[in-house]
Amino acid sequence: MSQNNYEITAEDGTLLRGTCWVPENVERVLLLVHGLGEHIGRYQHVAAYFNARNTAVLGTDARGHGKSDGKRGHALNYDVLMADVKLSVENATNQFPGVPIIIYGHSMGGNLVANYILRHDSQPFAGAILSSTWFKLAFEPPAFKVALGKLMSGIYPAFTQDNELDANDLSRDPAVVRAYEDDPLVHSKISASMFFHVYEAGYWALENADKLNIPVLVTHGSIDKLTSAEASKEFADKAGANATFQIWEGMPHEPHNDPEKEKVLECWNSWIVEHTAALNIDEPANA
Repeated sequence: MSQNNYEITAEDGTLLRGTCWVPENVERVLLLVHGLGEHIGRYQHVAAYFNARNTAVLGTDARGHGKSDGKRGHALNYDVLMADVKLSVENATNQFPGVPIIIYGHSMGGNLVANYILRHDSQPFAGAILSSTWFKLAFEPPAFKVALGKLMSGIYPAFTQDNELDANDLSRDPAVVRAYEDDPLVHSKISASMFFHVYEAGYWALENADKLNIPVLVTHGSIDKLTSAEASKEFADKAGANATFQIWEGMPHEPHNDPEKEKVLECWNSWIVEHTAALNIDEPANA
């Protein structure tokens, strides 16, 4: 396995930084889109698991996250976020031409991926995995907070508050919780603009789930206190035959960081292999 870093310049000049993990023989690609406040480096163990199974893994830190530039937790609007995902997709297709790509999004990243494959070209992908997706929050925020977010996104979009996330709600593994709390690249910020536009986009994806035209694995922990497992099931139900729903009983927001993560990764890998095995590869990509 080799690890290399890359940089992408967004349309507005923001520098986005990412990491690519490449096995000796590449049969497929997993493109990661991470969640709010975190960064792609938290998926090192996921990359190691899939590299051992001939799957290259790469992902870009979102603007205002991790090693990428930008005000922490802020994006001016949703179009900017979609444009950033597009650049990440183009980077993956350029690095691995002809190799089947599965796009994966966790939490806010799931929101972005769901909207991207519904609103934009889904042809680059053999399928998608949506993990603990922010379609709806697990709790309904007070109406005044939503109204305030909408107001502030119009008059002061960069107005930033704490996201009030409790790290204990991420995983049942105390080591994961400690690592999250001690990680200097993790932050707890979200701007009025980012909150309001992502919040609205989650509902849009639910309303338009029947437009889905590629295979999608929708997964969620049953005791997630951050994003709604019921909303993920609603998305899968509305999407119909293209969607498969997997609930992880007794798991919180990050099943891939749970003490039982091995069975989660095995599930994802089986689904990925099934949905890429029949696809033609022009040339195997090597590190």
